[in-house]
Amino acid sequence: MKGTMINYEIIKKNELFKGIEDRDLKSILSCLSAKVSVYEKGEYVYMDGQSIHHIGILLKGQVVVLKEDENGNMNILSKISKGEMFGEALACAEMEISSVSVQAVEASEILLIDYKKIIRTCSSACIFHTKLIENMLKILAKKTIILNQKIEIISKRTIREKIMAFLTLQKSLANSNVFTIPYNREQLSNYLYVDRSALSRELGKMRDEGLIKFKKNRFEIIEH
Repeated sequence: MKGTMINYEIIKKNELFKGIEDRDLKSILSCLSAKVSVYEKGEYVYMDGQSIHHIGILLKGQVVVLKEDENGNMNILSKISKGEMFGEALACAEMEISSVSVQAVEASEILLIDYKKIIRTCSSACIFHTKLIENMLKILAKKTIILNQKIEIISKRTIREKIMAFLTLQKSLANSNVFTIPYNREQLSNYLYVDRSALSRELGKMRDEGLIKFKKNRFEIIEH
């Protein structure tokens, strides 16, 4: 892990800084003691049970949020793409011990922000903090909706039902029968909590039955 330069163009697009003028961004990042760190592929940003003090905004690369089950298998809870934030729920709950792991799946650059400086007004009475807290509440509300959607998907009884629930959600998000999912097969099997081979077999059956078409991560739901 090593430091690097801050990419302001990506940071200012994050919802945490919505409504904050570009000219004020450097000042607020300084107020938040923000810094950029680089992680190699496979390196952990932090691990389950580790003490944490920062939230992250992904500036480059890709990371996943993982949780180990009782059998020692690491299951993907979410996939973080460029410009997205992670760790905010821990920040607002003031939980200093992480209940999940965050791992870089490719070389990544992450903006790390001291979470206590987001949820507590700074000594200089920074005028941006009210807006930051308002934005954070909106972000948490959206993440709660996404979590509820996942719970609904993985609560389905069969692999096919889980697949169709997941694909139907992706179709809704894309507003199109044709869409690209954010996971490869291994990641999707972890997301759905199903065996990878069983997932591939069921996808093949659904394609043969004319329910779906797919090529790698690009899918189409066939309307009948």
